[in-house]
Amino acid sequence: MNNEVISQGVKRQFKDDLFEQFARIGKALSSGRRLELLELLAQRERSVEELASEAALSVANCSQHLQILRAAQLVAVRRDGLFSRYRLADEQVLRLWLSFRQLGEARLAEVSRVVETYLKDRRALEAITNDQLIARLRTNDVVVLDVRPEEEFRAGHIAAARSIPITMLEQRLKEIPQRSTIVAYCRGPYCVFADDAVGLLRKHGYQAYRLQNGFPEWKMQGLPTATGAQS
Repeated sequence: MNNEVISQGVKRQFKDDLFEQFARIGKALSSGRRLELLELLAQRERSVEELASEAALSVANCSQHLQILRAAQLVAVRRDGLFSRYRLADEQVLRLWLSFRQLGEARLAEVSRVVETYLKDRRALEAITNDQLIARLRTNDVVVLDVRPEEEFRAGHIAAARSIPITMLEQRLKEIPQRSTIVAYCRGPYCVFADDAVGLLRKHGYQAYRLQNGFPEWKMQGLPTATGAQS
């Protein structure tokens, strides 16, 4: 009887210890600011200062969030001279973030309401899927524009894409064939760089669409990617 009690107690402790370890991941993901940092790191490696600037955080606050993510083994860090540069720990973390976001989209009606509130014009900007873009690329009748910052393009991009950051698009319109169909993409479904690009291109008479998702989703689908500057 006494041995059975001990055995049950050991089993209970095992479960408590095990699930508490899994809960570390949940705790690390329990902040919207940390989720935003993961989305930024899904594009490329960044310093604390770069992340703080992109996420409108103080460097000290950003560093605290990164330490929580690092303690949960979701991000890794390397020294680069005077800077610490952070990246997602591996592709499993990217897959986790994308699945986490998709679950929120499926279960939380508030997600759609927030998108509708802030992206009111999006319905007019027709989106195409990854599969539709692949089909167009096979017939060679589309120009794919990566409108993210150039550093993100160099870190990884759709293999057929041209880099024209949204901040430079209006000055570089002459580089884009007027008669081609244009598909613009950026960081993901809630990044507005592609929306802005499509709006600008249509204003100047182009037939333009936004890609429904961004580069991380394309990469995780196993579709063709490249790194480095465009040739």
